[in-house]
Amino acid sequence: MNGDLDLAPIGNCAASALVDRQGRFVWACVPRIDGDPMFCALLSGKAADEPQTGIWAIDLIDQVKSEQSYERNTPILITTLEDTRGNVLEIVDFCPRYRRRNRTYRPLAFVRIVRPIKGAPRIRVRLNPAVDYGARQAERTSGSNHIRYLVPGTLRLTTNAPISNILEERVFRIESETVFFLGPDEEFGEDLRATSRMMRENTSFYWRSWVRMLATPLEWQAVVIRSAITLKLCVYEETGAIVAAMTTSIPEAPNSGRNWDYRFCWLRDAYYTVQALNRLGAADILEGYLSYLRNIIDAAPSGRIQPVYGIGMEPILQEAEVTTLAGYRGMGPVRIGNQAHEHHQHDVYGQIVLSTVQAFYDTRLFRPAGMDDFLSLESVGERAYDVYDKPDAGLWEFRTREAPHTYSAIMCWAACDRLANAARQLGAEDRSQHWRKRADAMRRRIEKEAWNSDLGRFAATLGGAEMDASLLQALDTRFLAPDDPRFLATLEHLERDLRRGDYVLRYADEDDFGRPETAFNFCTFWLIEALHLVGRRDEARTLFEHMLERRTRAGLLSEDCDLTTGEAWGNYPQTYSLAGMINCAVLLSDGWSTVR
Repeated sequence: MNGDLDLAPIGNCAASALVDRQGRFVWACVPRIDGDPMFCALLSGKAADEPQTGIWAIDLIDQVKSEQSYERNTPILITTLEDTRGNVLEIVDFCPRYRRRNRTYRPLAFVRIVRPIKGAPRIRVRLNPAVDYGARQAERTSGSNHIRYLVPGTLRLTTNAPISNILEERVFRIESETVFFLGPDEEFGEDLRATSRMMRENTSFYWRSWVRMLATPLEWQAVVIRSAITLKLCVYEETGAIVAAMTTSIPEAPNSGRNWDYRFCWLRDAYYTVQALNRLGAADILEGYLSYLRNIIDAAPSGRIQPVYGIGMEPILQEAEVTTLAGYRGMGPVRIGNQAHEHHQHDVYGQIVLSTVQAFYDTRLFRPAGMDDFLSLESVGERAYDVYDKPDAGLWEFRTREAPHTYSAIMCWAACDRLANAARQLGAEDRSQHWRKRADAMRRRIEKEAWNSDLGRFAATLGGAEMDASLLQALDTRFLAPDDPRFLATLEHLERDLRRGDYVLRYADEDDFGRPETAFNFCTFWLIEALHLVGRRDEARTLFEHMLERRTRAGLLSEDCDLTTGEAWGNYPQTYSLAGMINCAVLLSDGWSTVR
C-alpha cells in the first residue's frame, strides 16, 4: 500500500485490524495476531484503491471527503465518507468484547455497521482475504446470506447485503443499515441488525467501564486513555502475552533493511507496557502477564530465559523472508519470525523480576505472589547474578557483536535488588540478606567498570566508551539518583552525542546495517523523564508536547520518526512509544489537587 501509518487499530485481545482513513482494512492476521495476514494491503506495495487481495474496502463511489474518530473511551472506530453529490455514509468498525455467561466474549470476529447518513450513497464492497502472506486470494463458498473464506481457521461473512453484490464487487445503493459480521464459521442464528447493535452497545460499555477504573493524570487524559486502550489491544489474552506491535516489516527508515517482525512477546517490551499500565492501576493486564511469565519460568529450569517468545509461549521463532509481498511502500524485505529468540540478552532477568515484584505487595490481585513464587524467581536471580557482567546482544539486539552492556548489568542488579525487597516483604530475612549482599556487590562493580574516567561519564558497556540512550534508565531502575553528579555528567554528554533537536537516537555508532537514520521514540520519552527529574521541568513539558504532535490522527505512535519531518517509521502501533506517552504524562502532569 503506497500510503502511510495513519492507521487506526480495532480489536478485542483476540482479533485485531488496522483501518486506514478511508475505512479500509489493510492489516489483520488470523487465527492469531502473529498469524497469516488475511488483510495484508499494508505490505503489498500497491495503493489501497488498486485491485488486490488482502483488503476489505467499503468504497464510497466518487468519494471526496473522509473523517474518522473513535467513540469516546473505546476502540470502536467511526469513519464518515462523503461523495461529490453530498451523500454521506458512516462505517462503524469494532471487534466484539463484553461479559457473557460469566466470561469474556472475545471471538475472532469483526463487525462493520454501514449506515446512510445523508442522501443515497453508492458503495462497492471489496472483501478479498489473502492466504500464505498475500500469495493468493482465499478460496470461498457462499450461501443465501453468507460467504465462507478458507483462511486459517475459516471465517464466515454474515450480512444483510445482497451476497452477489459482495461476490461480484457490484456497485449498489445503501438505503438502510447494512451489517457485515466476519467471524467464526457458524450459523449466525439471530437477528443480524439487532444483535450487531447489542454487540456494539455491550462492547462500548465494556471499554468505557475499563477506562473508568484507570487512575489517569489530570493533564493529557485523552492521550493516556487512547494509549492505554491500544496497549490492551496488544495483549493476547488467552495466554497473557503482550506483543511489541501489531505489524511486521515496517522499515525503521526508508530502504534501510531494518524490517523486523514485532508480533511476538519481548519480555522487555512487555515489562515497560505493564509498568505503564500499573501506573494507571490496570491490574488485569499485570495478572494476565504474570501468568504468562510463570509458565515461561517453569519451562526454563536451567534459568536461561530468551528475550522473546511466541504469544503461545513458543520458544522457536524461525526468521524467514516472504517473497509474495513487496513490503511497506515497496520497501522489502518482509520478514516473519525473529532471530532474537536465539540471542542472549541479559537485561531480561531484571525485567522478569521487575514485572513480578508488585505482586508481592499488591493486595488487589486475585492471586497475590507468595513464597512459592519467590522461590521460583530465585532461579532468575541466580542467572542474573551469574551473567550480569558477561557479553550479550544488548537491548538493541545487535546481530554480529556482543559486549557486557551497562543496561543489561543494571537490569540484572535490579533483579537481585528487588528480590531482596520481596524477601523482606515475605518475612524471609535470610533470603533478603542473601540477595542484598549480591546486589551490593554487583552495584560496586558496575559503578566502577561502567564509569569512564577519561570521558567523565558512564559508558554503554563495562570498560568501554560507547554512548547509548539506555543509560537514562539508570534513573527508572533507581540505580542512580537524579542529583548524582555522575548521572548529570552522563546526561550532558548524552544530549551532545545523541540528541538531534527534539529527538533522541538510540546510539550514533554504526551497527550491522550502518548508522541509524531515525529517532527512536521511546528514547526521547526517556530523555523527557530525565529532564523532569533533574529539574528541567519546563523543557521536559515542551519536548513532550512536541512528541504529541507527532502522533497519528488515531492518537498513536510507531517505533521511530524521521529526524527532519517527524514522519512515522517502524512497526505500528508500538508498545514502547505508547508506554512512553503514559509514563511522561503521569510524571509531568499537575496533580488533581490543583482543581480543588
